[in-house]
Amino acid sequence: MIVGTAGHVDHGKTALIRGLTGIATDRLKEEQTRGLTIEPGYAYPTPPPGSEGAVLGFIDVPGHERFIANMLAGAAGIDAMLLVVAADDGIMPQSVEHLRILELLGVERAWVALTKCDRVDAARVQQVRVEITAWLAQTRFAGAPLFAVSNLSGAGQAALGAALWSAARTQTARRAGGGFRLAVDRAFVKQGAGVVVTGTIRSGEVRQGDSVRLLPGGASARVRALRAQNREVGLARRGERCALNLSGSEVERGTLARGDWVVAADSRIEGRQRLDVTLALLPEAEPLKHWTPVHLHHLSAHVTGHVSLLEGETLTPGQTMLAQLVLSAPLHAAHGDAVIVRDHGASRTLAGARVLDVAPPRRGARQPARLAWLQALRAMLPGADGEVQLAALWPRLASGHSVDLVALAANLDLPAAVLDKAATEAGWVVVAADAATRHAFRVDDLAARYAAVVARLAQVHAEEPAMRGAEIDRLRRMSAPALPPALFRPLLERWKAEGEIVQHGPFIALADHRATLGEADAARWQAVRPLLAQTPFEPPRVRDIAMTLGVDEGEIRTLLRRTALLGEVYQLRHDHFFLTPHVVQLADWVRELAAYSAAGVTAAAFRDRVGCGRKLAVAILEFFDRVGFTRRIGDGHKVIRQDMLFT
Repeated sequence: MIVGTAGHVDHGKTALIRGLTGIATDRLKEEQTRGLTIEPGYAYPTPPPGSEGAVLGFIDVPGHERFIANMLAGAAGIDAMLLVVAADDGIMPQSVEHLRILELLGVERAWVALTKCDRVDAARVQQVRVEITAWLAQTRFAGAPLFAVSNLSGAGQAALGAALWSAARTQTARRAGGGFRLAVDRAFVKQGAGVVVTGTIRSGEVRQGDSVRLLPGGASARVRALRAQNREVGLARRGERCALNLSGSEVERGTLARGDWVVAADSRIEGRQRLDVTLALLPEAEPLKHWTPVHLHHLSAHVTGHVSLLEGETLTPGQTMLAQLVLSAPLHAAHGDAVIVRDHGASRTLAGARVLDVAPPRRGARQPARLAWLQALRAMLPGADGEVQLAALWPRLASGHSVDLVALAANLDLPAAVLDKAATEAGWVVVAADAATRHAFRVDDLAARYAAVVARLAQVHAEEPAMRGAEIDRLRRMSAPALPPALFRPLLERWKAEGEIVQHGPFIALADHRATLGEADAARWQAVRPLLAQTPFEPPRVRDIAMTLGVDEGEIRTLLRRTALLGEVYQLRHDHFFLTPHVVQLADWVRELAAYSAAGVTAAAFRDRVGCGRKLAVAILEFFDRVGFTRRIGDGHKVIRQDMLFT
C-alpha cells in the first residue's frame, strides 16, 4: 500500500514520516537546509513482526504552494492519503487543495494525523479535531480515523503506524490490466548501472529483460534490472512505484525527464493535443467558462491549454460536464487517466478530468451522436479495482452505432483480442477487413443494414433494368454511406452467403434479377458481338463497327454502353470496347507477368505477350490502373488487387 502525505507547508509531514519509518525523505541539501520539502521523497520501512509480506510505502509531497506541480508528480498512483494538520494552525489552504487533488485523482482511503499537539492545550486539540471531522464529512474521506501525534515526543505515532500496517496487510494486489506504462518522475545516471528512471506504473506490468519504448522520442530500450517498493524484483505491476535500469544504444543521459513515459514495445500510446474528458468543477471554484486558459497536470507531466466545454458555455461549481482539453503540447494519455486542472496563473486547483477519448474528431464535437459516444465511454471508466468496465459499453450504444474496435483498443491501451472477446460475449458481431479495420455490430443492426442493401438493389433494378446490378462502391454510398468502405466488402461476403444477393464482377444484384437488352438492341448486339470477337485483343473501335454495319456511330456507342452495364463488355478507352472474357484473359496475363517481375509489368513485356501495338498495350495497362487492379510504380504496373474479378 502506497500512502501519500497531504497538508500545508510546515505542518510536520516529513518529520512524521521519519518518526513512522526512521527514514529521512528530505534527500536534497536545499531541503535539509531550508527545512522545506521541494521534491517528493520516498520511504519503504521494514515490516514489523506480524506484518511480514505486507508492503507499506510513503510518498512525502511538498506542502508549499510554489511546489504544487512537484506535489502532483508525487501524488500520482498513491493508494491512500495521510492528511497532516498541525494543531496550532488547523485547516489551511494547502490542506484543502491537497485533499481536493487526491479526491480528483481517485484516492478513497485516508487517515488524519493531527500534529504538534504538544504545542497546544487539550481544548485546542479537541477544537481542531471537531473542525477536521466536520470538513471531511463533506468529502469522500468522511469518517477517516484521526490520530493526535507529536513528532517531538513520538506520542501517538505507534498507534498511527499500527493502523497503517494493518491496512497494508489487507491491501489487495491490483490486476495488471492494460499495456505497460510508467510515468517518469525522476531520471538519472547511476555509476556502474547507467540510466535509471523512477515512477508509478500506470497500467500493465514489466519484467526484467522486457523491451520497452521511451516517449515522446520513441527510442527503444531494454529493462536491465528493476526495483519495486525499494526491493530488487523480477516483475512489477500497475500501481507500484518502480525504478527501471534501462540499457540500449538509444538510451543516453538526458534521454528521459519528468513527464516522459516508458511503455511496452508494442504500445499504441501516442502524444495527443486534444483529449475528450468528463470535467468535474470543484464546489469552491468560480464558474468555468468555455475556452478558459488553464494549466494541466497528467501524472508527472505538466502543460498548458484551454477547456472547450461540449454541453454548454459555462460549468457551474460542483457540477460535471463533457469537455475537450486543447493542449499546447502533447500528453501521452489513455482512457481513464486523471488530469488535474489549475487556473491560468497556476495558483489554485479548479477541477479534475477523466480522459474518455484520446483521439477525438476535429469536427462535430458537440453533435448528439458524438456526445452519446462519450457518455458510453464515461460508463466504462475504471472502477475502484482499476479495471475498465467494458461490459458497461455495449448496452449504452444506440442501434445503428458500430464500434471501431481498433480505435477503441488504442484508446483503452488494451489488446484488440480483449475487445473482440468482450463484444462477442455481449452478443455483438465482429467484422474484420484486416488487422487495422475491425468493427463490432449489433445483430439487429446488421439485419437492418442487410435489408437496406436489398431494398436499394430492388430500387436500382426497377430504375435501371438493363444494368446487371449496382457497382459495389455506389451501392455502399446509397445504402450505408457512413460505413467504412473497407468493411462493406466483408459484409457483402456474409450477405452473399444468404443467397439473396449475388456478385457479377464489380456489380451486386439480387439473385433473381436478369438484366436484358430491349428487342432492337438485342438484335443489333448479335451483329456487333462477332466483330469484337474476330480480333479479341485489338477489337474494332466504334466508328469502324458503324462503318461495317452501315449504321450511325451514336447508335453503336449507345448500344455498347448498355452492354457494358450488363457486364458483356468493358470500355478500355474512348470508343474502344473489349468483350468481358477477353478482359479476363488480359488480366490473367498481367498476373502471369507480374509473378516473374518484382518491378511490375512493363508496357513492352505486355505488348509482346498480347501481340498488339505498344500504344494499345499502354492503354490496357492504364485501364487496369484506373479500376484499381494495378498501380503504376516507375515503369512497371504492380498488381494490388489479386481478388479483383472481371466476370
